[in-house]
Amino acid sequence: MKSLWACKSIEVLRSQAEEQPRGLKRSLSAWDLVALGIGCIIGAGIFVLSGHAAATTAGPAVVLSFLAGAFVCAFAGLCYTEMASAVPVAGSAYTYAYATMGQFVAWMIGWDLVLEYGLAATTVAIGWSGYMVSFLKSFGVVIPAAWTQGPVAFDAATSQWQSTGALFNLPAMLILLVVTALLATGTRESVRVNAVIVAVKLTVVIAFIAFGIGSVDHANWVTAGNPTGAFIPPADAQGNFGWPGVLTGAGVVFFAYIGFDAVSCAAQEAKNPQRDMVRGIMGSLAICSVLYGLVAYVLTGVVAYDKLNVPDPIAVGVDALQLFWLAPIIKLGAIAGLTTVLLVLVLAQTRIFYSMSRDGLLPGIFSEIHPKQRTPFKSTLLTGGVIALLAGVLPMGLVVELVSIGTLAAFVVVCIGVLVLRKTRPDMPRPFRTPAVNFVAPVGALAAFALMAGLPADTWIRLLIWLLIGVVIYFGYGRRHANAAELTKP
Repeated sequence: MKSLWACKSIEVLRSQAEEQPRGLKRSLSAWDLVALGIGCIIGAGIFVLSGHAAATTAGPAVVLSFLAGAFVCAFAGLCYTEMASAVPVAGSAYTYAYATMGQFVAWMIGWDLVLEYGLAATTVAIGWSGYMVSFLKSFGVVIPAAWTQGPVAFDAATSQWQSTGALFNLPAMLILLVVTALLATGTRESVRVNAVIVAVKLTVVIAFIAFGIGSVDHANWVTAGNPTGAFIPPADAQGNFGWPGVLTGAGVVFFAYIGFDAVSCAAQEAKNPQRDMVRGIMGSLAICSVLYGLVAYVLTGVVAYDKLNVPDPIAVGVDALQLFWLAPIIKLGAIAGLTTVLLVLVLAQTRIFYSMSRDGLLPGIFSEIHPKQRTPFKSTLLTGGVIALLAGVLPMGLVVELVSIGTLAAFVVVCIGVLVLRKTRPDMPRPFRTPAVNFVAPVGALAAFALMAGLPADTWIRLLIWLLIGVVIYFGYGRRHANAAELTKP
């Protein structure tokens, strides 16, 4: 059983990072990486989940939920940055785990990331569909309900599946197919599109803050469950609100922060990864954390938070401001924002598959590179097709918490991995060193696990089922086909 814990040689990883003639093309600058991070982070968190978390778990204190998520990300981000600069290879937490904790742990984290990115893209596509339907409706174009939602819905209160009478979510499927086609044509081309859309949605987000902050009224914090209008509403019988609700809300909105670790998946396509990964990861995280806090404060200050559990809370906020001319622009910005999230999520998903396939843990089709475009085109087309199918039939509410717990689990591993590598390879060159690593890494791991603990029990059960499926695949295929020659002794 020794090979389960054998690690992948750092030297092998670095040689893979430099395999220019046949590997992924290095075409991304520091700004490209920052834009990728912003493109993925600013999306569902602001445009969808901010209202859901405020209405159901945290109230106005959803601002604190976002800050708690940013706190965890800051600590984990420092660890990610050290790993990404020292081991600049596609694969994110999967690659880092392989270098520090062995093949089996790496496989489980990679399998966890498959769940994270796949279901995240599914969720965002469903949200994109909601905004697009609303945007078209404002111009008199009505898409029948049978084509705008999946055939089933999941009632979290009763844990029951219910028929919606619909056929499938056509807009969600179409946008995923468009994004997939764009990614298959080339990473550089995709990044150019992403940069343009990032500029659009940043303008929209800043406009909402600028127009709304002067109209914030704390009287909107007064609801039936919060008669005093407290910033942190009193806890209810279900355990929502209060400080426990802030923690639960942080676990829910953590979905919004997965973009910065997606940046690390593009390490092998960065022009100067040792320098640019630091700027890409920490720069995108800092910018987005400030914007998240401001948007959450304005939103709960212009609309009673118990009215925000809707697919388009920002549009509701704009209507409350009676800026009806701005509503279509906000919806267009949301559509643009969610599009870039999809772009980065599908990109990250295919790069995880690429790394796992190159290591022999998945079939070779996932690591085949197009001779001209230098992208894993077959994996991109296959992955995008499967996610489009899921987005067409699944309800949004079922997958959000599962995505968050998957992300947090990866953060725990990366934080621990930095400490392990400091002990096992203290002499390894590190262009970026996590400051106060003996404090930052343990706090990052514990904080991420604390947010995991705040998520519902059924979310843990679904995660365990998924991981058990991964164990079966590993022993049935991955372990027998893994590239053992690249491993070092545990």
